Amino acid sequence: MKTLFYCLKTAILLLPYLNYASEPSTFTVSKNKTVLKQLPFDQQQDFEDATRGLIAPLADEGIVKNSEGRIVWDLKSYDFLKSSSPDFKTMNPSLYRQGQLLTQAGLFKVTEKIYQVRGADLSNMTIIEGKEGIIVIDPLVSEETAKAAIELYFNHRPKVPIKAVIYSHSHVDHFGGVKGIITQQDVNDKKVKVYAPKGFTDAALDENVMAGNVMGRRSVYMYGNLLKPGPLGQMTSGLGLTSSTGKISLILPTNLIRKTGERKTIDGVKFVFLMAPGAEAPAEIIFYLPELKALGIAEEANDTMHNLYSLRGAKPRDARAWAKYLNQSIIMFGPQVEVVFGQHHWPKWGNAHVIDYLTKQRDLYKYIHDQTLRLANQGYTMLEIAEIIKLPDSLAKAWENRSYYGSLNHNAKAVYDFYLGWFDGNPSTLHQLPPVQASKKYVEYMGGAEKVLERAKQDFNRGEYRWVSQVLNHVVFADPKNQDARNLLADTLEQMGYQDENATWRNFYLSGALELRQSVHRKNPSQLRIYDLLEAMPNELLFDYLAIRLNGPRADEQPMKINITLSDEGQKYLLEVNHGVLNAFSGKHANDALASMTLSRLDLLNLALEVEQLDQLIKDKKVIVEGSRESLNDFFSLFDTFNFWFNIIEPQG
Repeated sequence: MKTLFYCLKTAILLLPYLNYASEPSTFTVSKNKTVLKQLPFDQQQDFEDATRGLIAPLADEGIVKNSEGRIVWDLKSYDFLKSSSPDFKTMNPSLYRQGQLLTQAGLFKVTEKIYQVRGADLSNMTIIEGKEGIIVIDPLVSEETAKAAIELYFNHRPKVPIKAVIYSHSHVDHFGGVKGIITQQDVNDKKVKVYAPKGFTDAALDENVMAGNVMGRRSVYMYGNLLKPGPLGQMTSGLGLTSSTGKISLILPTNLIRKTGERKTIDGVKFVFLMAPGAEAPAEIIFYLPELKALGIAEEANDTMHNLYSLRGAKPRDARAWAKYLNQSIIMFGPQVEVVFGQHHWPKWGNAHVIDYLTKQRDLYKYIHDQTLRLANQGYTMLEIAEIIKLPDSLAKAWENRSYYGSLNHNAKAVYDFYLGWFDGNPSTLHQLPPVQASKKYVEYMGGAEKVLERAKQDFNRGEYRWVSQVLNHVVFADPKNQDARNLLADTLEQMGYQDENATWRNFYLSGALELRQSVHRKNPSQLRIYDLLEAMPNELLFDYLAIRLNGPRADEQPMKINITLSDEGQKYLLEVNHGVLNAFSGKHANDALASMTLSRLDLLNLALEVEQLDQLIKDKKVIVEGSRESLNDFFSLFDTFNFWFNIIEPQG
């Protein structure tokens, strides 16, 4: 879910705002009331599990600040979810229930020697007590929240050294806070080992770097960053409340887990590992603690339907592999396991309860996979399948399978895309007009904007919100200045958001409504918050990222070769621009290069991220240039700077 540039969203550091929101319609109120009759709200097992073993609540009412006094985590802003008699007019009751469970925060005892801090960030921190110290699983998103979480643990348990850190997988909410609990020097001095699955480093740094700007912008919608938490705004992310906005860090693994069945004894605690790549994350491990009969399921099983495709933008995930990993967990560990815990949500106790939970999660993903392909092989298209497919009640009414984060609709589309791609086979959809051109023709064919608005108001009053949003989108794209269309589309999206059980869909709808009413013009987010991660990026990946920023049409007119020597690493590279493409060649220089420069790896990173300017670095004698300095300026002028605040709900300016 949550990889490197997903965290650009939290680097925006804007105060949430919601100046206007429409009232819920009678259709919305009625639909939310109906939900109360459809699902087993009298089931209390989840609340018993979510509160079991509480030792202490979070300190300072769950408010965590950074060194400058800025709030980076605010549990208190979700107090509206604690009401004993909520008004569901603008809140789907099922999503509200999930929010109530997610606010159960503090230090919990899972079982003997296993503790969790929950509700201190998007993810959980798990602490396993070993022979001489502790093992920390997944140190949250930010250094500040990780530090607060470990301090809470030490306030109630013996103060012993951290002997190991385990990253369960390659998403940033499972490693970003690591320097809040240990230092790089601790690792260098071999005081602490860092374990991760094979492929972790490449996955952590590569999965979303290349599309980082667009993923970050879309994450603002997905997680509702501009929305104030509350009945009219953001109601969690479904997977967790939200993510913290502190400093992100990374310490590279010292030990890799490479194969299923691999056994390790870490600080006296026996682990058995199961590899789970390509499902929830590109690199992920499940582990079993045989002496404690405890299964660490990572993020393969959750108390929500997860994403087979993330709405922020990501590669579709392998639903078949996901189901197989869960099945393998049941086969390998099922007869013995007595407790299962994950890196989001709350544990399950008792063998029967654990197996029932894992089985329903397994069958959820297998059903979506198998039935999507069954329908695809009958000729149904992606959009048709998403409307046809329904879960059987045995899966649909299990709370852990509800669509708080992933949804059946977009997960079915993900399976289709995973196998068949974006094209549905109909030649009429092969080369469609782009949105603005198509929208202008749609509006023209429908008799003009005024007639479309007149009909749209009638359909809005009938509660036909999906169609109204679809048709009004054409009016807005045909004429972004049509404020009547913008306002009616905003009203429509809000009704859809108020009704939706899925937190991320709600956030998309309400964020779109907000931006239709208020233009968003903010400074681009600083990349300094994730600077620690970028420093860990391999040089080859850094050059790949530069290649994406190269303006191909301009570069095609200026072929050139540039030699680079990294003074602190003793590495040399040839950067060649030709045919509008940048290629980097390791270990070589070209005699016919227009210019050569020698600089540190850090200064190269600063240049690439535009933290420093070439002229200033030359002036400060941090860069030594041979050959044409003008050619170097020409070279760096070929790279685009991405605008983070590009339009989503209206056409590009």
